[in-house]
Amino acid sequence: MFSFVRNKTRVVQVVMFVLLALIAVSFVLGGLEGFLQFRSKDKGLAHVAGQPITQSEFDNAVRQQADVVRQQMPGIGAGFFDTPAFKQRVLDDLVRQRVLLHAAQDLRLVTPDARLARLIVSDPQVAPYIKPDGKWNTELLAAQGRDPLTIEALLRQQYSLRQVLAGIADTGLVPQAASRVALDAVFQRREVQIARIDAQPFAAQVQPTDAQLRAYYDAPAHAAQFQAPEQARVEYLVLDQASLKSGIKLAAEDVKAYYEQNAARFASPEERRASHILVKVDSSATPQQRQAARAKAESLLEQARKAPASFAELARKNSDDVGSAPNGGDLDWFGREAMTKRFEEAAFALKPGQISDVVETEFGYHIIQLTGVRGGERQPFEAVQAQIEDELRTQQAQRRYAEAAERFSNLVYEQADSLKPAADELKLSVRTADNVSRTPAPGMPPELNNAKLLEQLFASDALQNKRNTEAVETAPNQLVAARVVEYRPARKLAFDAVKAQVRQQVVASQAAQLAKQEAERRLAAWKAAPAQAQMDAPVLLSHGLPSDLPRPIVQAALRTPADKLPAWAAVDLGNNQGWAIVRINKLLPGDVSDDNAREAGRQFAQLWATAESQAYLKALKTRYKAKTDEATAAALAASAPAASAP
Repeated sequence: MFSFVRNKTRVVQVVMFVLLALIAVSFVLGGLEGFLQFRSKDKGLAHVAGQPITQSEFDNAVRQQADVVRQQMPGIGAGFFDTPAFKQRVLDDLVRQRVLLHAAQDLRLVTPDARLARLIVSDPQVAPYIKPDGKWNTELLAAQGRDPLTIEALLRQQYSLRQVLAGIADTGLVPQAASRVALDAVFQRREVQIARIDAQPFAAQVQPTDAQLRAYYDAPAHAAQFQAPEQARVEYLVLDQASLKSGIKLAAEDVKAYYEQNAARFASPEERRASHILVKVDSSATPQQRQAARAKAESLLEQARKAPASFAELARKNSDDVGSAPNGGDLDWFGREAMTKRFEEAAFALKPGQISDVVETEFGYHIIQLTGVRGGERQPFEAVQAQIEDELRTQQAQRRYAEAAERFSNLVYEQADSLKPAADELKLSVRTADNVSRTPAPGMPPELNNAKLLEQLFASDALQNKRNTEAVETAPNQLVAARVVEYRPARKLAFDAVKAQVRQQVVASQAAQLAKQEAERRLAAWKAAPAQAQMDAPVLLSHGLPSDLPRPIVQAALRTPADKLPAWAAVDLGNNQGWAIVRINKLLPGDVSDDNAREAGRQFAQLWATAESQAYLKALKTRYKAKTDEATAAALAASAPAASAP
């Protein structure tokens, strides 16, 4: 509903909420006391009420939060925990928790036993540790080195800390004037007209000099555009059933014996062609009706045997099978299990030209004449030899894989400076690949796009010492180990190598600047003479209406002050696409249902409460003199120990 906060702001709020939730869990299940131990021997990275948050506390928090995040997102790479942004969030949350702790103590906020019991039962983060009977799962807690008394004390403290901000968030009142202004902004509709000035037509007018190209290339703001990512040339081994199959040798007598033992498998399926006459009998028929039907069938059988050549004519005149009767009862070719069981048994017992006795099935009484037989011949050994050899190799590879996998893992670990020993012993081929990057990339073999393998391949030990990675399972029944042969760090490409790209960017930039000048010229002219404006047909825009227009145009149309109409705005479409001129003609009241209005009001109230809570927290930080040593924190962000991969 609130599209003006639905975009970047909403995404940021969601991400921060998830991070804070994970952090809160780490406090409860990892031990809050570890964060609150004051060690004078450590330099304080931040201070709250004169008390330091030490490096030891920070290191513990990084490790504990990394463990929690891994539990929530098992596939996340270790690099996420090495980022300055992640470590800064850890430090910020330590400050926040310390501020709330002081506030809770000063406000004498406590959680009584009865409330603690209710909160524990309803807390989804604690649910895994509670048995169905409501008691603590002491075995699970003990396995993690915890006990119910410690957990309850930590939870009591956490619930008390929540009360600090809950008193603001749960009691906030939205001023009616503020609510009205916000909702009017959401639902108000604007009639607008658009004129676009694309940059592309101006490109022909741009002829940049070499000096301009060089200046663009050398500008620090453009450095990232010409940056080659870090890449490596690697060797790798793949152990799977396919690689084992290629090294398996078969004895000729074993292949021949398999052929003889499975002779039935290598025979083509036998098929039969038959015609039939059906005397239909319903399942609800009386004994007398069944007797009459059988008598009719016996009579037709007698006629067919006296004159077998007339079988087709008898079927056309007398068969109750409407599908085959017009074709003289012909059923075409069929194999085993294509017909009902009794019919099949009778048909496959006949010889070509023979006519069966009366056969009873659930459909009635049949008279069957076999008209043809094909298949059933055994394929010669030479025709199926390749198939048999492939099957035997597959079977042996399946049996060998488990044993080979253990040996593979040991070899690449114990002889970590080369893949050759593992390749020689297991008869594998060392493969190579170039331009391998830290993240999965199109065109790479699937096994080299495995996140866990890439994480190990670009770890410091693998890069600096050219050591093998561990054996990584990249797919079911597939292990891969790799090593870096040559590492190329991220670097800026030479000017001559990217000159064409630089020229393209300069032309696009200057063409966009010409489009801007044209937009400014038209805007000035049209403001002076609105009737001369050449613009698209009017459209209605609002925060709640979908639109196919580019986002910058929609934002400008809805944000431009419209105290005096018509209102005008020039809009940069971004990415050197060009510019647009927006004219706002009318303001119209919102067309919204009562339910949508109430929902919008509720969401606005939540946002208001969140803003008040954040303002209160900011005031508390000021009150308790919360201060981060930015220089030390910045250095720590680059050097703090990252949690190792499990």
